[in-house]
Amino acid sequence: MNTPLVEFVGAGPGAEDLITLRGLRALEQADLVVYAGSLVNPGHLKRCKPDCECRDSAAMNLGEQVAAMSEAALAGKRVVRLHTGDPAMYGAINEQIRALAEKGIASRIVPGVSSVFGAAAALGCELTCPDVSQSVVLTRTPGRTPMPKGENAAAFARTGATLVFFLSTGKIDDLMTALMGEGGLSPDTPAAVVYRATWPDERILRGTVSDIARKVEEAGFGRQALIFVGRALDAQGGASRL
Repeated sequence: MNTPLVEFVGAGPGAEDLITLRGLRALEQADLVVYAGSLVNPGHLKRCKPDCECRDSAAMNLGEQVAAMSEAALAGKRVVRLHTGDPAMYGAINEQIRALAEKGIASRIVPGVSSVFGAAAALGCELTCPDVSQSVVLTRTPGRTPMPKGENAAAFARTGATLVFFLSTGKIDDLMTALMGEGGLSPDTPAAVVYRATWPDERILRGTVSDIARKVEEAGFGRQALIFVGRALDAQGGASRL
């Protein structure tokens, strides 16, 4: 008898054609798909079988999600948990995997294209640039989930790395103030915000740490935006971008 299994699949940043082939095959073979309806492109669900059950997790708590997935997996069905971007980044998959394991259900992760790389492509930039920055910090500002001791934006800024902030546009004013203050960044340090990278309504704002917060406020961007900060954003050597 095969071990019951749930596949955690990265749907990619938004565009339907940026899911991996492996992820697409998992969707095509699934009997149950539990997906993040507020974040995942609904177009992905068109690749599911006509009799596949698709359930939006937005109205489900963790217990309900695990119950739905475990019931189907234990019944011998193929189950996909569809996450936005790559499940490894702020996907909250650990708690799901542990809960499934307690029921004797194995988990397998199918990586996806992170919104970080979709947004970098939209910006037309390389995040690691020789003589400028060879490191990238992927982080966020504290919210309902606190930051561990020692992890803060100012400390990361002092390293000189390219900084990418998830889930932080609502606090961008305080964030930029911290980067220029305790973080020591010059006010003219390049900054950019990409809203809904790779989606049809994608928008890009460019500026500096001294003015990007004002531009974001005027644009009214929601939480589905990434903030980029660092000299690498302006280190493209004049390369043309289409």
